[in-house]
Amino acid sequence: MKSSFFLLSLTALTFASVVPHPATAQVVTAPEQVQSGTYNVEPGHTQVGFSVLHFGFTNYQGVFSDVSGTLDLNDKNPAASHLSVSIPVGSVQTTSAKLTEELKGDQWFNAAQYPNATFESTSVRRTGKADAIVTGNLTLHGVTKPETLKVHFIGAGVNALDKKYTAGFEATGTIKRSDFGVKMYVPYVSDAVQLRIAGAFEKQD
Repeated sequence: MKSSFFLLSLTALTFASVVPHPATAQVVTAPEQVQSGTYNVEPGHTQVGFSVLHFGFTNYQGVFSDVSGTLDLNDKNPAASHLSVSIPVGSVQTTSAKLTEELKGDQWFNAAQYPNATFESTSVRRTGKADAIVTGNLTLHGVTKPETLKVHFIGAGVNALDKKYTAGFEATGTIKRSDFGVKMYVPYVSDAVQLRIAGAFEKQD
């Protein structure tokens, strides 16, 4: 019994020494302390969430993943920063397997014909200490339209697990899906689509 307890304690101490506690991570939350440079999207912790009003009853949510792209970040002159991302439409997920497959079909996103949605920034305007308005061209379902995102800087620092310098942001916005030719069930399923994006970016050497 004592030997088992000793082994468990030793295992716990070893694990604790290998995996750092999140509180020990050196994260800065002041934008002026972020390192300028070129960043790649870290797809494992980047999500593009969306929400629509479903028949007036619920705000139904889904998510896209496997995002790729780059962020050229200029902390001294945010207006000179540039964002370019690609979102595989076939990565869409909801809590309904049937609906998930329907969304990939030709009545909705038509992932076979239009496999990727893209966003290319055209301007960055700082609106607060940690906030900015990012305007760019969104291409979805074969249609390109200018759209605007409200972006909030969350934090940056060396990831305690993979040792890579990472910067994180949250973005929100609203688009009209009919602008992109995705009109199924409008207005019963709302034309307005609310976006909430968690963006993680790893600095390149």
